Amino acid sequence: MNSTTNMKDTIRELIADLTLLLRQEISLARAEAGEKIDQIQNGFIALVAGLLIAFCALLVLVQALVVALANIMPASVASLAVGIVLAVIAYISVTSGSRQLKPENLAPRRTMKSVRESAERMKEAS
Repeated sequence: MNSTTNMKDTIRELIADLTLLLRQEISLARAEAGEKIDQIQNGFIALVAGLLIAFCALLVLVQALVVALANIMPASVASLAVGIVLAVIAYISVTSGSRQLKPENLAPRRTMKSVRESAERMKEAS
């Protein structure tokens, strides 16, 4: 009877220790997830700020190009030429990006093919 009691106590302690360990692991995972969310948020803010500053720099450079071209042609023609070139570049970029983001282009084709082949092999084997 003594060994049965010891066994029960050992199992209870083991269950209690496992429960405590699981709770601690869940707590650690929550803390790490919170830290990572903060890290992602800070990184995103820095990225957006950098992109906004880069956009401002691009605007200044475009204006400098217009001013430089205005030395060899009328300012309105220089502005129009720069605007048309930028519009064409923007159109090409947006069209290319839109094409790449279509759902049919985002499908994991190799993985789907591999899964189908594996499923077929499993059917053949059974």
